[in-house]
This record gives sequence, C-alpha cells and structure tokens, in this order.
Amino acid sequence: MRELIKDTKIDFMGQRYIAFTVTAILMLIGLVATVQVARGSANLGIDFAGGTAVQIKFNTPISLHDVRKTLEDGKITAFDLQELPTENKVLISIKKSKENLGDLSKRIISVLSQKFSAGNIVVDSTTEIGPKVGSKLREDAVRAVIAAMIGILIYIAFRFQVRFGIGATIATFHDVLAVLGIFYLMGKEINLMLVSALLIIAGYSLTDTVVVFDRIRENQRTRFKKTKFEIVNESINEVLSRTIITSLTTFFTAAALFAFGGEVIHDFALAIMLGIIVGTYSSVFVASPIVLLLGKDKAFTNK
Repeated sequence: MRELIKDTKIDFMGQRYIAFTVTAILMLIGLVATVQVARGSANLGIDFAGGTAVQIKFNTPISLHDVRKTLEDGKITAFDLQELPTENKVLISIKKSKENLGDLSKRIISVLSQKFSAGNIVVDSTTEIGPKVGSKLREDAVRAVIAAMIGILIYIAFRFQVRFGIGATIATFHDVLAVLGIFYLMGKEINLMLVSALLIIAGYSLTDTVVVFDRIRENQRTRFKKTKFEIVNESINEVLSRTIITSLTTFFTAAALFAFGGEVIHDFALAIMLGIIVGTYSSVFVASPIVLLLGKDKAFTNK
C-alpha cells in the first residue's frame, strides 16, 4: 500500500481551521439531533418510542400492497411495513399506540389470518415495548455513550497525556454526533441497533486515533529540532498509508453488509460506513489539531 501512495508531504495541519469549521457544523447538527431524540421528536424506533412490532412469515410469496390494504381494511392505522422479499417476511410496526399493545399485536395477526388463511402465515416474533420502557431505554442509551466517552478520556490520558485524551474524546464525540446527525437529516429510524453502531464507531475512531498519537509520541522523542507543528504533520503522513488501507478494508466489509446483508441490518451497515468515513477524518483533522492547540509552547500552535 505504501508503494501505491508513496511518501506524502501533505500539509494537513495547514487546513485545520477549515476542518474546524466542518467539524463545528457536523457537531451542531448532531447536537440538534440529540436534543430531538431526547424530546422524542425524531424518527424513533419502537425501542425508544414504545409500540409493537410483529414479524410475519408467509408460506407463499405475497405482495406488500396486499398486506397494507388488508391492515387498512382491518382499521389498523399509522403502521410501518418492512419487507424481506427473499424470505417472504413482513415486519409490521406501530409506534406510540394508545391501544393495549398485547391486544394490538393479536388484532394484527387476526386480520392477516382472516385474509391470507392461518395456514399461510407464521408469526416469527412479536415485540411490545411500553412508553415508559422506551423512555428508560433511551436514557440508558445516552448513558452508555457518555460512559464510553469518559472511558476513552481516561484511557488516552493514562496512556499518553491529558491533551491527547481530550483530543481523542472530542474526536470520538464528533464521530458519534456526526453519524447521529446524518441519520436524523436522512429521516432514518433511531433505535438500539443504531446505538450499537455508534459504540462500534467510537471504538473504531479511538483505534485509528491511537495509531496517529503513537507516531506523534515516537517522533517527539527523536526530532528535537523540529516544531511540534511539523512533527504532527509528518506523523500523520507517515501513517497515512496504514490509515487508508485500514479504512478501505473495513469500509468494503460494511459495504458488503449494506448491499447483501438484507433489510434488517441495512441501516446498521450504513451507520458503520458513515462512521468509518468521519472516524478517518477526525483522526487527522480533529484529534491531532486539538493536541496542537492544547500544547504549552508556541511551536505547538504556529508553523
């Protein structure tokens, strides 16, 4: 990979103020999304909003239009349909229903059984989450992400220095907010699967950042005559080939899941793909510049 890229001398730190602007925009969008999720105003899945979900398997191929019309004729409203055509499965979900959730799932099954005959359908699963449970899950998800950020700060501060810990934490926080904000703008469903993806992204971002920090620390011990601005720039260029090949291989893996993994993990794979992109960006343009800005000597902030 290094032979393909050669030895680069890109002035990454010279573009740090442009990067800070992009970072601020992404984090602002993410913060807005976080507030909307906390208020329950985003497109929350039943994990967080409460509701019921019934997964039905048909023994013969069925039209999604027929399922939709059957439910509407049965006076079932405000539902979402998700089809798994290769398996003849349909996921029916209804959020924030005032009706008893157990009765609602039974009514969905009853309406479909009358139309398609009970022998033609198999109930794979039913999920029922009340509003209070959904709210508790939402709070727990936020706590999990915050706990991960604190853990990252402590780990990096212990392994390197406090300024490195702050840089890594802000970069990781940026990645989580960026992906959440993009999902919010796209109108994607915010659910526990997305939270799992965000925690994976946090771990990936940290790993990529640590590689850059390791090289910076090594070069600080040997390149005494150079400014720390130059050391950081050279360190990023030296690990650039490793960063690119790691990002590409993980991105292609996530892309394969996105293309061939089915609807169930479609959004999960999309979140991982976005996280790899913003995680690679933040390792170079967020974490490293913050380490520069928090340096004690003038050489740490000036070329």
